[in-house]
Amino acid sequence: MAEDVFKKIVSHCKEYGFVFPSSEIYPEGLAAVYDYGPNGVELKNNIKKYWWDSMVLLHNNIVGIDAGIFMNPTVWKASGHVDAFNDPLIDNRDSKKRYRADNLIEDQIAKYDEKIDKEVKKAAKKFGDAFDEAKFRETNPRVLEHQKKRDALHERYTKAMQGPDLEELRQIILDEGIVDPISGTKNWTDVRQFNLMFSTEIGSTAGATNKIYLRPETAQGIFVNFLNVQRTTRQKLPFGIAQIGKAFRNEIVARQFVFRMREFEQMEMQFFCQPGTEMRWFEYWKKARLAWHEALGMGDENYRFHDHEKLAFYANAATDIEFRMPFGFKEVEGIHSRTNYDLSQHEKFSGTKMRYFDPDKNESYVPYDVETSIGVDRMFLSVMCHAYQEQQLENGSSRVVLSLPEALAPIKCAVLPLVNKDGLPEKAQEIQDDLKFHFTTHIDAKDSIGKRYRREDAIGTPYCVTVDGQTLEDNTVTLRHRDSMEQERVNINELRAIIEDRVSSTSLLKKLAKEIKDL
Repeated sequence: MAEDVFKKIVSHCKEYGFVFPSSEIYPEGLAAVYDYGPNGVELKNNIKKYWWDSMVLLHNNIVGIDAGIFMNPTVWKASGHVDAFNDPLIDNRDSKKRYRADNLIEDQIAKYDEKIDKEVKKAAKKFGDAFDEAKFRETNPRVLEHQKKRDALHERYTKAMQGPDLEELRQIILDEGIVDPISGTKNWTDVRQFNLMFSTEIGSTAGATNKIYLRPETAQGIFVNFLNVQRTTRQKLPFGIAQIGKAFRNEIVARQFVFRMREFEQMEMQFFCQPGTEMRWFEYWKKARLAWHEALGMGDENYRFHDHEKLAFYANAATDIEFRMPFGFKEVEGIHSRTNYDLSQHEKFSGTKMRYFDPDKNESYVPYDVETSIGVDRMFLSVMCHAYQEQQLENGSSRVVLSLPEALAPIKCAVLPLVNKDGLPEKAQEIQDDLKFHFTTHIDAKDSIGKRYRREDAIGTPYCVTVDGQTLEDNTVTLRHRDSMEQERVNINELRAIIEDRVSSTSLLKKLAKEIKDL
């Protein structure tokens, strides 16, 4: 069922101008790369604006940059990407398909979790209000059996990933009887490491080129500009540097639409602080970032934290904010305490002291860093998955509606002349010309009014303004609300005030500011 819904969402994105497959006019296209259409780019830009303003407007000690995609290749040697930015790759000899070994094992762990949840749900339905879930999980033989297998697999997998031990990862796949979903066989190759960075060459003449990389993350552009930003803005610790930009990874398996792609966009903020204060700031940013998500009103129950059990060697804390997608809870944002690793590495490899002079302590030191990193495309997908609804109406008809957070909607208001004559199109244009300076507005004059309402519902337009004969008499229009489909008669002069407060990102930011004020 969930898989069918997800397919419908993907189809809807193409049909209504949100996301198109890249190079689609060519027979093979280009896998795992997507183009954002007219409605998609508006939604995406609104997400980025909400994030950017929540960082640089709501925090006096956060500033932004836009670093280049190409960087000196030694940057990636210093960051560890050249030597260690790898995924464990495995092939199935029969299907000729390639997979990430860790993903196959994690999916197997998830299957044990699903079996446990299925037993719990079945028992809850059977016993009703008298059901004690905690006791059931502790005593039910089937649950205990699944949990034992799950825990044993998880422990073995975690240990194997520490190295990683590639032979052990393959053996786990064989011991668990994991089959290729396409061929249905267990005819697996050995596991081998696969570096995810795209490389190219820079230089104007043959023989004088140098190998460089497309950046696999945006964070390093912030780290190498730490001194420039601190000196030019005269920021004192703690302070943050925010950036939105493209990154590129040669993913072994790019899947689930725009969730995992080879070209993607990140919104990252690196927050620099005094050594010893990083855990306090880590907890602050956990709460602040969850509040940012929850302010959108997509259901607090659809979010959860997932703490990392295996930390990167340079980190002392890490957690993910996961959102409930049709294919399960998946990461949309990471919050990491990276200690002083990155600045120290660039100090070592560049020979430039990446230090902050603390006037209060009268000493210089390498600051610690807490990172928040969110994928724009994953955020886009979570919004679309939550918003997509198929509704049966009381009159027997149905509609597909995107119940998008109003501040994120591509089009905030559609102006609809009831008929395409009698001066109504001209009046509609007059209204649109007034409103377009305050929020995105368009005119739709084709087809019956009912079809136009359905079209606007399908792209998530929060408000429709219908211009009819009465409009020319008393300067009123019919204002229709997307989610409730309620209609009210309002004066044209009141339209901007009614709509703008609801669709402006300012209302979201004010709500968020209250949430994070006392953190």
